[in-house]
Formats: sequence, C-alpha cells, structure tokens
Amino acid sequence: MKKNRGKILIFLLFTGLSLYFLYPTYKDYSFTKELRGLVGEDSSKYIEQNEEVMREARLKRVKLGLDLQGGMRVVLEVNVLKYLEDIAKNKDEQFMNVINEVRAESQTSEEEIVDVLGRKLQQKQLRAARYYGSIRDEDDVIIQKLRDETVSAVDRAIEIVRNRIDQYGVSEPSIQKQGGRRIIVELPGVSKEGEVRQLLQGTALLEFKILYDAEIMSKVYQAIDASLAGKPIDDSLNVNKTDTSTTVAANDTTAKPVDTTSTVAQTDTNKSADTSLATLDDQAEKTPEELKKEHPFFAIANPMQQPNQGWSGQLFSLEEDKGKVNRILEKPEIKQFIPSGVSFSWSAKKAFTAEGKNFFALYAVKKEAELTGGVITEARATIDPNFNTPIVTMEMNTEGAREWARITGSNVNKQIAIILDNACFSAPVVRGKITGGNSQIEGMESVEEAKLLEIVLKAGALPAPVDIIQQTSVGPSLGEDSIKQGVYSSMMALLLTIVFMVFYYRMGGTVADVVLFLNMLFMLAVLAGFQGTLTLPGIAGIILTMAVAVDANVLIYERIREESATGKTLSAAIDTGYEKAFTAIFDSNLTTFITGVILYQFGSGPVQGFALTLMIGIVISMFTAIVGTRIIFSMLLERGKVINFG
Repeated sequence: MKKNRGKILIFLLFTGLSLYFLYPTYKDYSFTKELRGLVGEDSSKYIEQNEEVMREARLKRVKLGLDLQGGMRVVLEVNVLKYLEDIAKNKDEQFMNVINEVRAESQTSEEEIVDVLGRKLQQKQLRAARYYGSIRDEDDVIIQKLRDETVSAVDRAIEIVRNRIDQYGVSEPSIQKQGGRRIIVELPGVSKEGEVRQLLQGTALLEFKILYDAEIMSKVYQAIDASLAGKPIDDSLNVNKTDTSTTVAANDTTAKPVDTTSTVAQTDTNKSADTSLATLDDQAEKTPEELKKEHPFFAIANPMQQPNQGWSGQLFSLEEDKGKVNRILEKPEIKQFIPSGVSFSWSAKKAFTAEGKNFFALYAVKKEAELTGGVITEARATIDPNFNTPIVTMEMNTEGAREWARITGSNVNKQIAIILDNACFSAPVVRGKITGGNSQIEGMESVEEAKLLEIVLKAGALPAPVDIIQQTSVGPSLGEDSIKQGVYSSMMALLLTIVFMVFYYRMGGTVADVVLFLNMLFMLAVLAGFQGTLTLPGIAGIILTMAVAVDANVLIYERIREESATGKTLSAAIDTGYEKAFTAIFDSNLTTFITGVILYQFGSGPVQGFALTLMIGIVISMFTAIVGTRIIFSMLLERGKVINFG
C-alpha cells in the first residue's frame, strides 16, 4: 500500500479534477431539465433567479458540436487573387492577362497564389515593382511583402467574421482558420441561411460619423415616447417641421456651451427639452408597469440622465431590449418624428453593467459618413506615455489626412462615432483640428480593448473579398436524434464490453471495467477543461477508445495467464505480464496515435472531432489500463485477495 501511495494520490487528484470540470455540465443539464417543466412566468422567473449561474455553467460545460446541437457550417475562402488585383497600383493589359492566367491555374493547383503570380510575372519578364511596392524594390522582396499582406488579409477577414457573428448573437460559435485562406465557421442553433450568407459575405464598412445634436434628439425621443403613450404631441416636438440643418447654438439662445472637460461632450439642453427627461426621473417611485404605461419608449430606452447634469445624447437599453427599440424606430408612424439625416447605431460592446445586467448605448448619428475606413493606412494599439492609458493611433493617406483635418476642424468639441458594420466601437470627442493624418482614439478600458479596435480599423481599411464555397445545415431535431443514438450506442458498447470482460476474465475483467469508467470520466473532463467540443464522430472516437483501453488489458491478462502457466506465483506473473505486454501495447497505441495526428492535421470538421477524441483517449487509456489496474492488483495482493484471470 505504501509503495503505491503516490500513484493512488495521483489517481484521486485526477478523479477530483475530473468531477470539478464536469460539474458545470451537470449543472447545465439540471437547469435545462428544470426549464422543460416550466412555462410562462414560472420559466421567466426561474431564468431571472439563476441567470448568472446558468450563464457560467453554460460557458464551462462540455460543448456540443454542430451535428449534435443543430445549426450551420460554412466554409469561407478569402479571394486572395482579387485582393492582389485590388491593391495593384497599375492595372494595364499585361497585368490583367497575368491575373487571368493565375486565376485559371489556381483552380487546379495547390501552389500559393502569390507564388504563382510571381512566377507568371517572371515568365513574362515583368517586374513586380511595376505593379507593387517601390520601383527600387527587388522582385523577391516584393513577393515576400505580398505573402505577408495576404496572410494579414486572411487574419483580418477572420476578425471581421468574428465581429459580425458576435453582433448577430450566435452562442458558442466556432471559427477556425484552415490552410492558407479558408475559414471554417460553425454556428450552432442558426437556421436562417439567407441571413447568414449576407452576414458573412457582406462588405465590411468602416465609417466616421458625427453624432447628431443632443438637443434635437431630445425632442425626437420625447415625441416618440409621447406618441407611443397616446399623448398629444406639441408641434415643437415634431422636428421634421423645423429646419434641422442649423445647430441648436444658432437658433436657441438658451443653449449652454459644451463642457469640454468631459471625455464625452455633454450638452446642457434648454428647459423645454429638459422637462420631459426631468419628469421621467421623478417617476422612480412608480412600479415598472406604471412607468412602462406612461413612458413606453423611455422604459426600454433610458436616457440615464444624472440629476442636475446635462444629457449626453445617448440612450441605453438592455441587450434583450435592443430588438424592441429597433422595431419601434422602424415603424412608419414613428419615422415622421426622426430627421431624415439621422441613423442609429448600437455600441459594439456593453456600455456598463447594472444589477448584473448589461446595457448597450444607442447612438444617433448623421446618416452620411464624413469619412470611410479606406483612407486608413495603419492603426496601432499602444499606451499614452502622458497618462499611462491605452490608446489607438491612426495614420491616413494624403486624401484622408486632408479630409480629416477639415472634419475635425469644423467639429471641435463634438463626438465622432467610429462605426464598423453599423456597430459603434468608439465615440471620441474632437479636442482640436488634426492635421497630418495622424490621430489617436482614447477612452479604452484596457490594452485588449485597444488591440481589438486596432484590428477593427485595419479590417475596415483593407477588407479582403470572401466567398462561400460550402454550406451545410443540420436541423435541431436531427441533432437531438444524433445525441440519443450516440448515447445509446455508447452505452451498448460499454455494456457489452463490461459483460465480456467479467465473463471471460472474472476478477481481472471486473478491475478492467472499473478503470474503464475512470477512462471515460477523464476523457470527458479533458474536453470540458480545455473547452473542447463533443461531436458525433467524437462519440465514435470515445467508443473506439474504450475498445483500445480494453485491448491493452487483454494483452496484459493473456501474458499473465501465460506466465502463471509456467509455475510462477501470482505476484510474479502479474509483474512479468505487465512488463512484457508494455512494448506491444505502446507500439500499437503509438501507431494509432500517429494516425490520429495525421487525421487531425489534414482533416476538417467531423474528421478532426474523431481524431481529437481518439488521441485524448489513447493517452488516457495507456495511463488507466497500465497504471490504474496495476495499482488495484497491488492493493488486492497486499490484502491477500485471490485474483482470478479466467
């Protein structure tokens, strides 16, 4: 017992860790089972009471693949050749002929597009510098730069896809890069193929837009709220009847100057515009039902006005209320209150969290963009040396620098929203006229947030065309059937294996069965601990792993029986059996593991799922079959138990 104490402690540690990693999966299953028995308000109350715990359990559970949960799998390919064509500085007839030849050859060749382009240019005795880079650069240098550019373009395309999917609201998506230019996207629970195709293939659009005047938008929101509540609307609130081309400062002598000391410019509105918002603050003592009846719009789109302070111009809504707000703003009877030059964008991330709930900001911006992302040549996340805060610096081309100077010069102390795919990532205040095309964005909470904005700016500057080359859909009912069939087949395989081992190897078989349960426990724990995804082929890999684990015990037990037949004691036969069977077990498992590595490296989707579980299972089965059973036999021998190997 003492000589195996260390091994026993290791096994107990692994078992404890496995139960720890699998506990969220058990909790998620319990919550799901409980919800199925609830309906209506009971279900809503249950979710509200356990929302945080449910979210945490769902994040840490063993994730189900697309084939088990249902959804869509899309294979995207970045059109590198079109990208190279777009960034060329000279597109004469010779260059277009080369592009067409490269396009034709790429259909049947696995060679990298950039290498084919370089070879074609060389064959036609055309210098690469004629179309890319500087005239002084050598062809090899230019081709290497193009390789780097295409790799960067694919990475930026992945970030664009990831951002769109996050905005779309898909839970637990899987986005992987395959090869040089392919992107594998798996979207569990998604069934609207048309929306997904538009989401993934649409052009990434980066825009710089001026926030609409807070005074005017205050009147707009009041009119919307009054209209929804069925209240009479003052003519002064119908902003479409007024000339909105002039600013408030020009036509309202009561407007106060902008407070430029704040990170976000806050405009003190006049009394008539402030009355409704102040009245809304006075409703704090009323119930949510009463507030919703009197202020149906502000109940879901809150101005969040602080006492005795001006209003910043933003509305804030819970994540689940964003859709309601959008539908209200799209109603024909509501559009009459919204100036024709206004569009709306939600913040790309939560603005703040209150009482455990995430609020997003709604920005009212001018519909026409002042500038687009095509002028950005470089963006870099860094730390401001003066204030030690994260910032993002931007560099623009000549045209962009000229326009940026004009825009910033005429909009000092106003906010400019940086919008990608209609999601606002930042809305910094213009401190002064910015010349030279260099500027910086401040207000990020962390370096990671600044890095994300850097990627977004780059992605908008040089988007690479993306084509959908494969698309498959799995219905939720089919996924549920797959789970049932997979679990049923696994249980049947496990049961038959257990019966055979007990019947044929008696006590030895019983020990092998105990370790087999530990083998499955450890495998599922590894998947949960490393945020792995269980797929239908993965279940097949688990079943095969059980056979591999039992096979190792069969080899050991047969060697033990052979050694016992020569007259050795049981203890000596067990030691010799494990020693002589190890080489055969190791060789067979190694060859299977190598096969799994090859399948994982060159396979995709379901093949990778099978290979991953197979490789994990082989490593664990080697440990449990050789070390685990050996420990149990040693403990039984120390207690004088008789072990029968059939």
